[in-house]
Amino acid sequence: MGIAFLLTTLVVVATPGTGAVYTISAGLTRGARAGMIAAFGCTLGVVPHMLAAITGLAAVLNASAVAFQTVKWLGVAYLLYLAWQTWRDRSAIQVDESKREVSARKVVGTAVLINLLNPKLTIFFFAFLPQFVPAGAAHATLEMAYLSLVFMAATFLVFAIYGLFASVMRDQVITRPRVMAWMRRTFAGTYVLLAGRLAFQSR
Repeated sequence: MGIAFLLTTLVVVATPGTGAVYTISAGLTRGARAGMIAAFGCTLGVVPHMLAAITGLAAVLNASAVAFQTVKWLGVAYLLYLAWQTWRDRSAIQVDESKREVSARKVVGTAVLINLLNPKLTIFFFAFLPQFVPAGAAHATLEMAYLSLVFMAATFLVFAIYGLFASVMRDQVITRPRVMAWMRRTFAGTYVLLAGRLAFQSR
């Protein structure tokens, strides 16, 4: 593993996308713990794409227009659903210890789905990983698995930083209803923009 792989990985991971937006939203609205859980969930969402790339399933997705479009539109629909839920949420922010476990499952589930329903991520892995595996390597599969784990570690680290930073800013907005309203509208609008970007993506 070289410096080129690490730099490329950090650039890709740090570039704001749907997962980063969700993690920041979780940190702002529910605190550091939710931000960390969201970062963990987004990292888990990378696993199916990683396995697909390593086993060659990404080639099928790339070759099949129907498979690609199906996953893509499911992703668009889910992002629009998140936008609608965020827009119509009028609840006050508060800590409810009795619902911590349920909330954690919900945060992880949403984070996993966000990354899972993005076909471009599978194709990215399919095109990205082989570039850093020497041609004719005796253990190419193991090498790709190792690089994937490094990518996942970087994903969790960067997203955790996003979530923790957002949680630090939480006290600045939690007592201001107008700021909270605009924040929710901003996140809802961002989900719509991300859904639009995904809708116009092609293989």
